[in-house]
Amino acid sequence: MLSKTVMAFAALTMMAGSALAETYEVKMLNKGEAGSMVFEPDFVAAQPGDTIRFVATDKGHNVESIKGMLPDGVKKFKSKMNKDFDLVVDTEGLYGLKCTPHIGMGMVALIQVGRATNLDEARAVKQRGKAKKRFDAAFSQVK
Repeated sequence: MLSKTVMAFAALTMMAGSALAETYEVKMLNKGEAGSMVFEPDFVAAQPGDTIRFVATDKGHNVESIKGMLPDGVKKFKSKMNKDFDLVVDTEGLYGLKCTPHIGMGMVALIQVGRATNLDEARAVKQRGKAKKRFDAAFSQVK
C-alpha cells in the first residue's frame, strides 16, 4: 500500500512540475526593436523544464546552438529554415544561439536556465562585429 502511495505522490509531483513549466516565445525577425536580423527577445531567463519556442515570424531564419556555448551534457541542435522550433531546456547554464545565415549580421541570442554554470566558458567563445556587441549586451543581463 505504501509503495502505491509513494508512486501516486511521485506522479502528482511530476505533473505539478510540468504544469509549472513556462513557455517563452522568441521571434525570428528581419527587423525588430534592436535593428535588423534579430531574435526578439535576444535574452531569456528560464528555469529547467521550461520551453523556448522560436517562431519563424519572417522567412529565411533558423536557430542553431553555438559550439562552446552550451551547458555540459547538452547536445548541439539546429532547426530547419523557416520552421518554428521548440527547445525544452532541462539543464542549468547558458545556451548561446545563432541564426545560421545571419550570425554575421548579429542575429544571436542567449538563454539563461537557472544558474549560469558555464558563464566563463560561454564568454570565452570568440564573437565578431554585431554578434559580439549583442552578446555583450546579453551577458550583462546574466544573473
